[in-house]
Amino acid sequence: MSETLSGATALIEDGPFMNDRQKEYFRKKLLDWKAEILREARDTLDALANENSNLADVADRASSETDRAIELRARDRQRKLISKIDAALERIEDGTYGFCEETGEPISLKRLDARPIATMSLEAQERHERREKVYRDE
Repeated sequence: MSETLSGATALIEDGPFMNDRQKEYFRKKLLDWKAEILREARDTLDALANENSNLADVADRASSETDRAIELRARDRQRKLISKIDAALERIEDGTYGFCEETGEPISLKRLDARPIATMSLEAQERHERREKVYRDE
């Protein structure tokens, strides 16, 4: 299925929201994203395992440790992202994918295409972020 959402918009909009074609499009998008993250994680682990940690220069060793810490933090963020991808795949299976968890209204296809793990409509997300900002500022 190499068609993009923008190329399939006319076909997708003809049917009901989150029809089988849309579900399959997003399922594939999520699975491809997850596979890419896992591949990158394997590459990182391979690179870290093969890295020469016996650097003689203290500055080189410090730089190498800093790079390693940054890479491991990035991998941790991606691990959390994988759990969000898995949750989105579960929502596809249980029929709740694409619907705002706050309002129950459909999330726009453009938003889902840009952020397939979205759980809130853009409006609900903006309200949520404004509320968070108010609590942080107090």
